[in-house]
Amino acid sequence: MESKIIYNPESKETLNDRRVFGGNPDGMMNFTKPKYIWATQLWDTMEANTWFPREVQMTQDTKDYRFLAPAEKRMYDLVLSQLTFMDSLQTNNIMDNMNPYITAPEINAILSRQAYEEANHSKSYAVMIESISDNTDDIYDMWKTDMQLQKKNRFIADIFMRGFPEFSNDQQMVLGMFGNQILEGMYFYAGFAAMYALGKSGKMLGSSQMIRFIQRDEVTHLLLFQNMINSTKKERPELFTAELEEKVREMVRDAVRIESEWGAYITQGQILGFTDQIIEQYIQYLGDRRLEAVGYAPEYNVKHPIPWVDGYSSFNDQRTNFFEGNVVNYSKGSIDFDDF
Repeated sequence: MESKIIYNPESKETLNDRRVFGGNPDGMMNFTKPKYIWATQLWDTMEANTWFPREVQMTQDTKDYRFLAPAEKRMYDLVLSQLTFMDSLQTNNIMDNMNPYITAPEINAILSRQAYEEANHSKSYAVMIESISDNTDDIYDMWKTDMQLQKKNRFIADIFMRGFPEFSNDQQMVLGMFGNQILEGMYFYAGFAAMYALGKSGKMLGSSQMIRFIQRDEVTHLLLFQNMINSTKKERPELFTAELEEKVREMVRDAVRIESEWGAYITQGQILGFTDQIIEQYIQYLGDRRLEAVGYAPEYNVKHPIPWVDGYSSFNDQRTNFFEGNVVNYSKGSIDFDDF
């Protein structure tokens, strides 16, 4: 496969000829004539969800952090280091590895928006780190010094280095989409749940609120790749072979194993409401949801073991801010977590 031509006035591609990848676009981004209506609708939602890290009050977190139990403080630092790495990786992955091969301009637009949001998430973690840490370098360097964190990061990075930046065939491109779906929909979630656990116990409420905004963005990213996969399935059904499905299932099984190991490592059985079994079942549940969203049967058939997490992470059009008790208008956040 070759990356798309950015300036291509010789293109004769019609709207019906447009493809998620493998098309021949002329380079014009015309929002009035999209083929993928879901893409422009998702763009509008992402735009309406715009937020900035400094909007979240972190003053109390600075005080709370000093009184966290050693196990809680360790977990908080490890989660921040891991999330910072993953959003740094994803910012570059989206623009450098994926977007050059996508030939639908409305999807190119969303991917560029996602890349901005991933960078904004890294900025958010920086705000959290700066608010609570006496030595920010310690947290930023954990991904190099903590062997378990290094192991997880290396595994995730290998997923995106395998075959990137040049795809050898169309099916590999599809696997790249699945890799992003699984990253957005599984690899962040043990860390998110750990932060919500602190919030549930009345600690680090600003941090939990920041994660809440970040996770709302991640839902749109997840929906983006699920729609890309499902649109490609309609256009190129011959690519979705039994062999491809088994590769996807293997990726999900790997994600369950790696993320469950990580969840057990950061909590060490010392965080209220979490056991190793609960964490593993939660990640299995997410894996089943990811598979079902793209038309595959579930792998684990398990129930959600910690449904309170969804209550902490969801947005309604208008609700009471459960961290501060203030009424906040969330009409800009029209995607609820039931959508994923």
